[in-house]
Amino acid sequence: QVQLVESGGGLVQAGGSLRLSCAASGNMYFTNNFGWFRQRPGAQREFVAQISKQSGTTFYEDSVKGRFAVSLADANSTVFLQMNTLEPSDTAVYYCAADYGSKWPHFWGQGTQVTVST
Repeated sequence: QVQLVESGGGLVQAGGSLRLSCAASGNMYFTNNFGWFRQRPGAQREFVAQISKQSGTTFYEDSVKGRFAVSLADANSTVFLQMNTLEPSDTAVYYCAADYGSKWPHFWGQGTQVTVST
């Protein structure tokens, strides 16, 4: 099992920045990919960003490319999502995720609220 705990959400004005953190713990032997998803009000959960622990390769949803950056630190036990130039449409609950072998995503955090005001 992998446990994921997010932090760093909050209220920010449009154009501002936030950094989300996700503390990962547990047995991560079969975990290679970490990432972030979000669920906007009235919408389904959607992919935001992903990073490979093994290669460092990253993937981003098109609307966040150039504004968001995902990274790993602390011997791959912390996942960050740096969010810049935030827009009101980025308002959502953000969830940290991790895979388990070929199952992606498989483990989830509890979510952290990000609200971007105009």
